[in-house]
Amino acid sequence: MIDTRAAELHRRSLVADAHNDLLCAVATRPVAQWASFFRAQWLPQLQAGGVDLQILPVFVDEEYRPEGSLRRTLRMIEAAHRLVEGNADAVSLCLTGADIDRAVAEGRIALVLALEGMPGIADDIELLETVYRLGVRVGSVAHFGRSSFADGSGEDAAGSRLTRSGVHALAEMERMGMIFDISHLGAAGVDHVLELAIRPVIATHSSARALFDHHRNLTDEQLAGVAAGGGVVCVNFFASYLHADTHTVDTLVDHLEHAVSIAGIEHVGMGPDFVREVLEDTTAPCCVEELVEGVPVDCYIPGLEGPAGLPLVTEALLRRGWNEADILAVLGGNVQRLLRSELGGARRG
Repeated sequence: MIDTRAAELHRRSLVADAHNDLLCAVATRPVAQWASFFRAQWLPQLQAGGVDLQILPVFVDEEYRPEGSLRRTLRMIEAAHRLVEGNADAVSLCLTGADIDRAVAEGRIALVLALEGMPGIADDIELLETVYRLGVRVGSVAHFGRSSFADGSGEDAAGSRLTRSGVHALAEMERMGMIFDISHLGAAGVDHVLELAIRPVIATHSSARALFDHHRNLTDEQLAGVAAGGGVVCVNFFASYLHADTHTVDTLVDHLEHAVSIAGIEHVGMGPDFVREVLEDTTAPCCVEELVEGVPVDCYIPGLEGPAGLPLVTEALLRRGWNEADILAVLGGNVQRLLRSELGGARRG
């Protein structure tokens, strides 16, 4: 049970979740069930967690790559559009910062489409314009492995920067007003992006490497680099990226506090990466434990297995002595500000 002060603060906060793979679960259903499944299974959880702004990644599972990547990408984008059309009273697909502000003011959840890893694009950079027309406003260019654009963090030993296509993709995304997401990108690739970027970037779900040395986490230099460019780092809640053994809300808050100490309070948000239900829903029981680089699917912070648990974060931050303004910034204010200023904006300079 959340204490009264935390519950009240959470209710009046704008809560932004920068990464939830729920579209993977929606898109596995028959087309006629996309909207109703979302309404029955996910909408109550988002509402219980007070989520006002949700970035929805389009992630293409290995079984569809490479031949079916584009088809799967388009199917998931279509699923997003149809779940919005079928739940227009509760959610809104947002293309600009003004759209987000309007949706929140009307009491609807603002949804922003993202591409994770972009296997459906490959070297066809012109398709970035296509998916932009379809509503995509955030994108990353690699997952754990190697892509046409860059190496994912699982390939850090290669020390690779962006490929020529990756450099081109970054420039095109900045031209269009699509925010570049550095989560999952290899360490040298992150550094390369921070050297080249002329607009703010986001890390939709990455934690602090100084606290736990995992390749999915960002170094202090990278945290500072994102902040220097005006971007936001959204801390991942996945327990195996936070600590080897201790999986508690306080462990998560340690990462939030470290990120704030390096990047500053205006440059930290939340990227929970609530994947337990998605993996259990879309994967055969025999295969679940091997999905996240050998990490068991039950490796989660108790109470934070899904979005309904988000008020626990507010309670933990208050318990640590955070002031309300800083809590409001990290719960969602910073992500809202970034999206408001960058979505669809023309390139500067």
